Amino acid sequence: MARTLIATVLILGTLAGCGRVAESRLNPFNWFGSSRSEATLAPEGGYGEIDQDLRRLMDQVSALNVEKTPGGAIIRATGLPPEQGYYDGELVSVSDDKPVDGVLEYQFRVRPPLRPNRASTPQSREVVVGLFVTNQALDGVREIRVVAARNTRAVRR
Repeated sequence: MARTLIATVLILGTLAGCGRVAESRLNPFNWFGSSRSEATLAPEGGYGEIDQDLRRLMDQVSALNVEKTPGGAIIRATGLPPEQGYYDGELVSVSDDKPVDGVLEYQFRVRPPLRPNRASTPQSREVVVGLFVTNQALDGVREIRVVAARNTRAVRR
């Protein structure tokens, strides 16, 4: 089997220099042609900026911790949604990761389940997210605040 494959490759390689095989579909160098420009279906002015986050605010922030690490800190927030199945949680900066009056503020955003689920226990519904913030970003910060739909949690230095 291996000898047959090697022999075929050698024969095709040898014949690739010949006129017929060099232009045929047997030559792997001819399998794809050169690129060409085609029309697009994009609107004339473009799509604009897609800056809209379709995730909703977490129902409640149940815990907020800031853990010091080399080079910065990790902000860890635990959220409690109304039912199981919430996913894709993230801390989204309100002020482009810059402190406003010494406060770094984040929204706890999350996607709801695709279909309704049961509520079950609070521990089984928890969503935990984290975010690394550099020492440079923490310069001048006195408070870190995480906002949810029904409450806000904050830690101070």
